Amino acid sequence: MASSLTTFTDEARIALDTLSGRAAGLFSPSLRLGVTGLSRAGKTVFISAFVHNLLHGGRLPLFEAQKTGRIARAFLEEQPDDAVPRFQYEDHIAALVNERIWPDSTRAISELRLTIEYESASGWSRLFSAGKLSVDIVDYPGEWLLDLPLLGKSFDDFSREAFEMALLPIRQDLSAEWRGLCESTNPDADADDPTARRLAEAFAAYLKACKLDERALSTLPPGRFLMPGDLEGSPALTFAPLPGLPGKRPRPGSLHAMMERRFEAYKTHVIKPFFREHIARLDRQIVLIDAMQALNAGPGAMIDLERAVTEILACFRPGRSNFITDLVSKRIDRILIAATKADHLHHESHDRLQAIVRRLAERAIARANFTGADVDVVAMAAVRATREGTVKQGRDTLPVILGTPLVGEAIDGQLFDGETETAIFPGDLPERAGSVFETGNGHRQDNSDPSVRFVRFRPPKLEQTAEGITLSLPHIRLDRALQFLIGDHLA
Repeated sequence: MASSLTTFTDEARIALDTLSGRAAGLFSPSLRLGVTGLSRAGKTVFISAFVHNLLHGGRLPLFEAQKTGRIARAFLEEQPDDAVPRFQYEDHIAALVNERIWPDSTRAISELRLTIEYESASGWSRLFSAGKLSVDIVDYPGEWLLDLPLLGKSFDDFSREAFEMALLPIRQDLSAEWRGLCESTNPDADADDPTARRLAEAFAAYLKACKLDERALSTLPPGRFLMPGDLEGSPALTFAPLPGLPGKRPRPGSLHAMMERRFEAYKTHVIKPFFREHIARLDRQIVLIDAMQALNAGPGAMIDLERAVTEILACFRPGRSNFITDLVSKRIDRILIAATKADHLHHESHDRLQAIVRRLAERAIARANFTGADVDVVAMAAVRATREGTVKQGRDTLPVILGTPLVGEAIDGQLFDGETETAIFPGDLPERAGSVFETGNGHRQDNSDPSVRFVRFRPPKLEQTAEGITLSLPHIRLDRALQFLIGDHLA
């Protein structure tokens, strides 16, 4: 699909940008790493932990360059893109370490440059290389990525698909108010701004309801309806799908014509620049997935998450370039799909969580026709908020996790205060990964498994050495993620 997202002019601009970047890279090697995921998947936490562990020499036994002592130092530098907001690393670390609260989630695109000075493992490479790599970390909402498929759709296509989705069992009650408003609307009536605004607000309210924990749905374009940023209230965000469109050109001056024009403006002025200026420039990508939230909500949410991951993967440009094409075109040659919050489970269930996400990813990759890049799957926690233990329950010994649940979290009617450390048995994930995608009675899609429930925890208190030095943020398999994403560039 990515090949259909740009025009010849777009491709020419991308080629010029790439050629300029390659020329600069001859003197200052850099790697552009995209970090995305749907809201609350842990993008901000991942980047903060990534940087913190490298700046502070964290415990990263599977990260080869760190393990072998070849990293001389890592430090932050001024980012190369002046028009992109800086990722506020210092503020996020202060929230995690000092206040023990999770930092604010990603609401817009941001960037941070981390430079690593290292010694190559190859004597030959040490003769010709300065051993320096700048990693430009680009943080952007996955909701915006889900807009890219809209570029290949007409307004009529968008409307038809939106109503088909709204009638799914897991969405039907949430979309009722918006659909009721649509039924009393004539698309051929004269264009009217108050009517357009009411329809857009009702549609946005339905999308936001789908996103709440009870349903935890993921495929909710247009993404700016959930995260409007500085476009809030603009005509480009004041449109909505319309029912019963005739499949022909709308009457000039009609509500249909207005909505179609605004939909096309959204594609031209919002979606296309985002793809051209950011997605088309990436070298590597990590996609973070909060499978826990979807598992809590049931098979319908898991099916919807798979749909979202399929659409996300279809937006990338995968593959390997040769020396000539690499000068004017970038391809993403490695993608890591990471199931976050593995610390919410005992380690005995990590393999099952990874199997669930691998099954989800494999089906998504097949459906998205995704080939030409190395793809890996990992269950991880960029910041580990829990410890493991066991408790006796009758004759049974149960594996539990110990941590401080966030205020307001609850299990079986017990409400947590945000201050008390608690031992929790989250349950066992099923042995067969495919079962979490199967609806219980053949047609409902919102039947969650009551035997498996996950709560959210506060960030941990950081350990200190005997000398009073605060250690780096604890994690689960962050080192494996680093090795896959950047390890080969530090070889």
